[in-house]
Amino acid sequence: MVDHAHDLVSVQEATNRLLTAAAKLDNASVARPSRLPDWTVGHVLAHLARNADALTNVLDGRPMYVSVDARDADIERDAPRPLDAQLTDLRESDARFRARGAEPADWTRTVELRNGVTDAAAAVPFRRWAEVELHHVDLGIGYELEDLPEEFTEREIDFLADRFGGHRDVPSTGLRTDGGRVWTTGGGAPGGPVGVEGSAADLLGWLAGRRDGSALTVRGGTLPTLPPL
Repeated sequence: MVDHAHDLVSVQEATNRLLTAAAKLDNASVARPSRLPDWTVGHVLAHLARNADALTNVLDGRPMYVSVDARDADIERDAPRPLDAQLTDLRESDARFRARGAEPADWTRTVELRNGVTDAAAAVPFRRWAEVELHHVDLGIGYELEDLPEEFTEREIDFLADRFGGHRDVPSTGLRTDGGRVWTTGGGAPGGPVGVEGSAADLLGWLAGRRDGSALTVRGGTLPTLPPL
């Protein structure tokens, strides 16, 4: 069973790591390209703040975003702000999210995220944790996939393997870390089974679209092309 209270603590810890690291930047860094296509460091920081508010909306039973266009416009509006404004916004939006998460609630209820996706309310804190950890890496400021907490890495591989399970474009694929953890995914496309093995960081990087998979060992075929997240 998902422990939402534990995950809220992990969100706070991850956010504090990001804020501490980002505080060492300067205003010029905000306009520097991030590792995400067409997004600056400021875009990533702005997205993280607005995502915290969006997930607070989800817990409150409101639409996550008013619309895709409004989401994108908010990020574009906030991206050029000075570093201090970015970090204050992220700190305050994170606090609002965690305060809402600390309120008594039915955590077994179903909530709606973007694009009609639904999940248990208890899973929302982990989704926020994933946003903070992966986008910290995306900032390109020295925090790498190898630096992620082991618990997070394994749980995010669990989540992504399940997400691609049965996908019509992904053949049956077995995943294995060099530490011996095993997952299966895909199965909706012809071919396979394909075996993919490597470090947990490299597996997560490939599944999450952060690495091209060239560091992975592939058996039984070619490395599957994964659909975008």
